[in-house]
Amino acid sequence: MQLNPGATKTNVGFQPRSLHKETLGHKIYRCRVLIFMCLPAILFFFLFSYLPMPGTYIAFTKFNYNKGIFASPFVGWKNFAFLFTSGQLALLLRNTVLYNLVFILLGNFLQVTFAILLNEVMSKWFKKTAQSMMFLPFFISEVLVSLLVYNLINYDYGFISSVVRAGGGVMPKYYSMPGAWPYIIVLVTIWKGTGYGTVIYFAAITGIDTSMLEAAKVDGANGFQRIRYIILPCLKPTVVILLLFAMGGIVRGNFGLFYNLVGNNSLLFNTTDIIETYVYRALMNNFNFSQGSAVGLFQSVVGFAIVMVANGIVRHIEPEYSLF
Repeated sequence: MQLNPGATKTNVGFQPRSLHKETLGHKIYRCRVLIFMCLPAILFFFLFSYLPMPGTYIAFTKFNYNKGIFASPFVGWKNFAFLFTSGQLALLLRNTVLYNLVFILLGNFLQVTFAILLNEVMSKWFKKTAQSMMFLPFFISEVLVSLLVYNLINYDYGFISSVVRAGGGVMPKYYSMPGAWPYIIVLVTIWKGTGYGTVIYFAAITGIDTSMLEAAKVDGANGFQRIRYIILPCLKPTVVILLLFAMGGIVRGNFGLFYNLVGNNSLLFNTTDIIETYVYRALMNNFNFSQGSAVGLFQSVVGFAIVMVANGIVRHIEPEYSLF
């Protein structure tokens, strides 16, 4: 069969493969290796995040142990009134949100900074040792962290107190000073989590095409210029994604850290009380699962809304950096 000179494969019945609509089954088969690699994570979130979702119904019931969740009396929004009518919601939201904002902004800034500094070190031995040492605090439990802080700043027996008194100074009584604890909590949180984030950003830096850095070096770019014009722009997608993920937990606090550091010291509640610690103290005696679930559902809905809004803003500014 002869074709006209102006004819194409398309107009004589031949179509490129890309024009055929790929079915879902073909996509799954083509990406079967990647799906298999993601299977543990998919199962984890299905079992521990999506499967328990019907249990949120407990937030709208007066839970009865004998009847179970779905047979317990329905009370509507009554359980949510526990937090909204407590008179403490404004204080709790202020503390929770402000602490998380500092953790997110200051934490990410330090993590990116340390990752870049670590990348500039030439010694591989030092890099591996530094990563291990920085990563170690992340695995220390909040109980041990609180014990460490107590033995450092306790007025009577703390190590720092002993050093200050030995030098003729006067040690402040931190456990009766509400204004000092935002700094202590931020310092402890940054110390505990910076190493983990640094390793993540350092891994992102190692994934940057080295040919760009080498070409910039050949063209005369110094270290600061390579960081500013190559490394930081390449880290931008990772920073944005991690910030979006962190925004989902902005109304959730680290109960283990706050409770173990402060405990039931009412003198410090004005600057250290967050939603989780307040709910724990209020419900620990009667084990009211319905009201506790209502608070958790409120936090989840607010966090989801914040992520959606933040993602919409990112998609409007830089569509390729958004989650979806």
